[in-house]
Amino acid sequence: MTVLVLALVAFLAAAAPVHAADKPVVKLSKSQAGTGGSITVTGSGWRPKALLMMLICGQSVPSRGVIGGTNSCANADGRAVTTDAKGKFSKELPVAEPPKPCPCVVHVATVTGEKAQADAIFMVAGHSVESLPPEEAGGRLSVLTDTRLDGAGGLLTWFGSPPARELVFTVGNTGTAAIKNPVFQVGTSHGVFAPQWEEQQWRGTIGPGKKARITLPVELSAGAHGDYTVSLKYAGKVLAEQPWGVGRPWGVTLFWILVGVVVPAALFRIGMAVVDRIRPRTSAGRRRFGFGTGSLGGRAGRSGPVGPGGRHRGLGLGLPELASRIPKLHAPAARSSSSAPAATPTTPALPWFTPDTDPGTTATGQLSAPHDNSPTAQPSRTGRTSRTREGNT
Repeated sequence: MTVLVLALVAFLAAAAPVHAADKPVVKLSKSQAGTGGSITVTGSGWRPKALLMMLICGQSVPSRGVIGGTNSCANADGRAVTTDAKGKFSKELPVAEPPKPCPCVVHVATVTGEKAQADAIFMVAGHSVESLPPEEAGGRLSVLTDTRLDGAGGLLTWFGSPPARELVFTVGNTGTAAIKNPVFQVGTSHGVFAPQWEEQQWRGTIGPGKKARITLPVELSAGAHGDYTVSLKYAGKVLAEQPWGVGRPWGVTLFWILVGVVVPAALFRIGMAVVDRIRPRTSAGRRRFGFGTGSLGGRAGRSGPVGPGGRHRGLGLGLPELASRIPKLHAPAARSSSSAPAATPTTPALPWFTPDTDPGTTATGQLSAPHDNSPTAQPSRTGRTSRTREGNT
């Protein structure tokens, strides 16, 4: 029995340093340095492979933390460091004057993941020193339970609407005075970026030693997605942090895919319609102007103007009809015959004959058929008349 008790005591003694080592610790190579110099910051007890940020902050002490948040720190001269597999690190930090007077600290805090921080007292040589502002007398709030985000995204969120949740937590008043209508700051951060704070006032009164369940709205920008962190701050001190994984708005992606497919298809259809309207119609144009197709041989294959009913005009017409429809071809003949007597009839000439070489035209301008006034028919007409008269007598 005594052996078991001794073994248990030895186990607890061995476990105690382990718990002490789990708390983040920061050590400095120098406790004081001037601007332009540098110090080496070492740490242990941190989470393995954790990303940390090192800053020199004014108006701060380890017991009260960084008063005023990172606005009291030389953010431009800060350095980032990643712990090893054992949770240790060592990094050189340049010395710079913070925007607030000393007392100062070297503030080391995690950037992502579980919240952890540690401070080490440091003095910036030549920097002003002022006393810390007095602590506010009265009530003090502390978070008693873990925070959570209530709510879910809807159909509009799937199409890019701003994601919204409600931050729910329970706080207790550990001070000696009541707190009426406390004003909290709710911040949202994405990745390694600093939180964007927004003030949220809770309506109510929390008496000394009392607790209250508080619900505050939280909203991100439209189309936000990825891993976010919601932080809660009161009186310049961060009380809690809550991770928030926001899904991708796949409705927006689907919309752009449809736009990429539908718009080119619509433009193609419009372009084809425009081309179909403005291009010349060959067959319709030939029919509109009355030109047929085919060889010169045959009635149906002759080229020329097309008349009503599909009948070809031109070479398919008869020669007399063709001659009557070309009045300009015999216009010189009409002018040449203008000197003749007006009573002389004029016969239209064919296009391949002149009036002098027309086989059916005589010198008098008449056709070749026999006439009564021909020179050969005159005696016979006289004789026939004489014989008729003699017979009658």
